[in-house]
Amino acid sequence: MLRIRSSARSRQRLTTALAVFGILGGGTAALAVTAPPAAAATTPAHRVLFDNSKAETAGNADWIIGTSQPDPLGQNPAPSAEKDWTGALSSWGVALQKTGDYSLKTLPSGGTITYGTSSALDLQNFDTFVLPEPNVLLSAAEKTAVMKFVQNGGGLFMISDHTGSDRNNDGADAVKVLNDLMSNNSVDSTDPFGFSIDSLNIASDNPRAVSNSTDPVLNGPFGKVTGSIIRNGTTVTLKPVDNPAVKGLVYRTGSSGNTGAFFATSTFGSGRVAFWGDSSPIDDGTGQSGNTLFDGWDDPAGTDAALALNGTQWLAGAAGSTGGGGGTCTAAQLLTDPGFESGGTGWSGTSGVVTTDSGEAAHTGSYKAWLNGYGSAHTDTLAQTVTIPAGCTGARLSFFLHVDTAETSTTTAYDTLKAQVVNGSGTVLSTLATYSNLNAGTGYTQRTLDLGGYAGQTVTVKFTGTEGSQLQTSFVLDDTALDVS
Repeated sequence: MLRIRSSARSRQRLTTALAVFGILGGGTAALAVTAPPAAAATTPAHRVLFDNSKAETAGNADWIIGTSQPDPLGQNPAPSAEKDWTGALSSWGVALQKTGDYSLKTLPSGGTITYGTSSALDLQNFDTFVLPEPNVLLSAAEKTAVMKFVQNGGGLFMISDHTGSDRNNDGADAVKVLNDLMSNNSVDSTDPFGFSIDSLNIASDNPRAVSNSTDPVLNGPFGKVTGSIIRNGTTVTLKPVDNPAVKGLVYRTGSSGNTGAFFATSTFGSGRVAFWGDSSPIDDGTGQSGNTLFDGWDDPAGTDAALALNGTQWLAGAAGSTGGGGGTCTAAQLLTDPGFESGGTGWSGTSGVVTTDSGEAAHTGSYKAWLNGYGSAHTDTLAQTVTIPAGCTGARLSFFLHVDTAETSTTTAYDTLKAQVVNGSGTVLSTLATYSNLNAGTGYTQRTLDLGGYAGQTVTVKFTGTEGSQLQTSFVLDDTALDVS
């Protein structure tokens, strides 16, 4: 339905209720909404999938938590020591298992990485995916699966090794495999995590952690991280211009800033990413017969166990693992005036977006947010700033969306609505979803997006509607919610 500015069919202006409206980046006021304190919620098991589908046991490598796959509990259901499970990563797995907070599985050799299928080992069934020195290139479908998993709130732990460490002689080492994942996928190949892996073979070094008393990986529940070890490994080059969330936590001797980061973290969409430049620190020296292994896990030159375990907890979104200093979570809905029935109180954006205009029906009540619909080049915004309490890693943004269009193309997105997360200065942290004239249909459809990766942070949820110069598309929002648990 075309929205025109004539007196016959003008949009109703809610100038009183929306007097504080302003385009984000141009003076939007922040409204912090916090959940009331309450008793701690029960923490469910954090689900971690370790990969063994990409030749992680080729050559002398033995990067598995146990030989019983997919379930390591098949070898020993109550492990207390690293040799209770067989694998060079058994210390890592057993340490997590002993907490009682983790459910661990392995994607066996011959398996395929998937997201959104009915498989019990599908990534949608896990909080964290560990790629410990993969030696086989991921297929196009597998790269899409991994990137979608992270974008939608998953945690990805990437562990590399030095360039030339092609253990199965197929032409791909971990450096190539992981760089290919980041630079050649169907979801976002424009440096999505904000770093690239260096083609180096650093023979030996004892990298040190940066001075940071609040970072949850360096100061997590498994101990304080002071450094790590390199025994033939590599580093990454950080590119904060591409992703401002990227940061180096442990650096090669003599390096700092954007070069020589040996352990780095970042975010993508609603998810989290960690990178480690060598497999030596995760090697516990024990494993299957015939492998030459070394105990880097307990090497006194580093605090590798704490780094691996704190990193896993942060990636899994465990309560207390966010940058907000920890805490519990009380189930709550955080948005002010979620159904717009108070005329848009707590929201900011383009004047007149929140309306009772009869040209489009509300989902419930009288008010809704109507972006675009002019049939001419136009941009509308709608936003609200919230504080997601630390510990509330179950954070879901939902809303009912109706798309009405006069566009006739079934293949070209002429007009778009982006659901984004931005910081206090207006920088886009993530585009959670993009809708267009191609999503047009009768009635409303409920959409749900994951914001669990922003627990402990104050962020702004922003909708941006952009319309082309000809046929109209209306994006109508109603009955929003930001539910945390």
